Amino acid sequence: MTTQDTSRLTLTDVNAMTREEFVAALGGIFEHAAWVAEEAHARLPLADAEALHAAMTDVVRAAPAERVLAFLNGHPELAGSEARAGTMTDDSTGEQKSAGLDSLSAAEVEEMTTLNRAYREAHGFPFILAVRGRDKETVLEELRTRTARPTPAEREEALTQITHITHQRLTRLVK
Repeated sequence: MTTQDTSRLTLTDVNAMTREEFVAALGGIFEHAAWVAEEAHARLPLADAEALHAAMTDVVRAAPAERVLAFLNGHPELAGSEARAGTMTDDSTGEQKSAGLDSLSAAEVEEMTTLNRAYREAHGFPFILAVRGRDKETVLEELRTRTARPTPAEREEALTQITHITHQRLTRLVK
């Protein structure tokens, strides 16, 4: 007898959800932005999980610039104050832990704090990186490199990284 992963939703389940059920199930895919799920629900039914992710990503991409900036600012800094206070979402906590950001040395915490501050001052939103599959050295190098880039390029890169993050999250939730 085989066991099934009953914690994952099927696309049939998702397509049959009311708006409230959809938001309850998928509202956390995009960090602190249940509005993405609220708006994406109108695009149901969808053919597959990739189409579901594309619909949700399209909602973000179509949002006004002010809403996108607020959305970006809803993301926690890597190894930042939310991580130290234990107030991040479970997804963010697991993602940062997977890259070793929960076990930085005192010197690495200081460098991360300084770099996070410089990045936010330069761009007006936190540094966003899909950290699963990366280590802390790679994360620090990305932060050092990307701080000096032009803000429009960084805004686009942040949205691209969010696409990677949310794809990983959705893949774990919907089969």
